[in-house]
Amino acid sequence: MRTARVIGTATATIKHPTLQGVKLLVVQPYLADGRTPDGDPLLAVDSVGAGRGETVMITSDRRYAQQWLQTDATPACWTTIGIED
Repeated sequence: MRTARVIGTATATIKHPTLQGVKLLVVQPYLADGRTPDGDPLLAVDSVGAGRGETVMITSDRRYAQQWLQTDATPACWTTIGIED
């Protein structure tokens, strides 16, 4: 589980069938201080309705992604699990 800032959304003309109708976010992970970027931006499935500029919690728990998308076969790796107040 990590914190990240939503820096945009991704639009795909072709998506994996398990991602049809799902909002994809481009997020920048941060170090524990919440200000220092940690690596390159990531693509995350939005399960909480986050928007640009918000700080979110993301997880790479594939089992959560599979349960949320209701499938056992999805390419989704990162998923949002919360929005910082």
